[in-house]
Amino acid sequence: MEPDLHELLRSLRVWDPEVTALPPFDPATAPAAPLPLFTRWFAEAVAAGQTEPHTMSLATAGTEGLADVRIVMLHGADDDGWSFATHAHSRKGGHLAARPYAALAFYWPVLGRQVRVRGPVGAAPAREGQADLHARSTGALAAALTGRQSEVLGSAEELARASETAWEQARRAPDAPVPSWTLYRLRPDEVEFFQGDARRRHVRLRYRRGAEGWGRELLWP
Repeated sequence: MEPDLHELLRSLRVWDPEVTALPPFDPATAPAAPLPLFTRWFAEAVAAGQTEPHTMSLATAGTEGLADVRIVMLHGADDDGWSFATHAHSRKGGHLAARPYAALAFYWPVLGRQVRVRGPVGAAPAREGQADLHARSTGALAAALTGRQSEVLGSAEELARASETAWEQARRAPDAPVPSWTLYRLRPDEVEFFQGDARRRHVRLRYRRGAEGWGRELLWP
């Protein structure tokens, strides 16, 4: 018997107090720029046991303006922007070549928090992309060496053969180059911090970049 989707949805609750804490957030104490607050919240999500806190939704749009979204991994965040990586010929790589603007969203339910980031995206120099790749695991290099991301796959057996060859190459040559592998950096125009509240008085603090630096404003939940 197939599960009833609507029954399942009605049975669920957001921010179960047995697994979620909703810490207070006073936006008056927030720093002048978003990166220090992001770093603090990220560290607190790690300390709270949030599963895979470094994963994030990445939204892009193609030449026709149609939106797409997927989960990717954060590779870093600094004054140059929030970083992630992929093949230049992948769907998201094609989107970013056509429309170099994107949005990121982090969700850390263990603390009832979200962070949303949006802004223009640029590719880092190739040497930085290769260094980022080779600092990762053998499996990450093997996946990159397989190299046909977003293409139509004929069969699972075809993938298994290509993957095995890539794993052998990655073990044999851990510095093997993958020219299509690209490190992207999103330089934010806006960063929003959302802190959930049990009485639904959620706190939303938005930073917006201006000519003279960052401005801050509160948003209605």
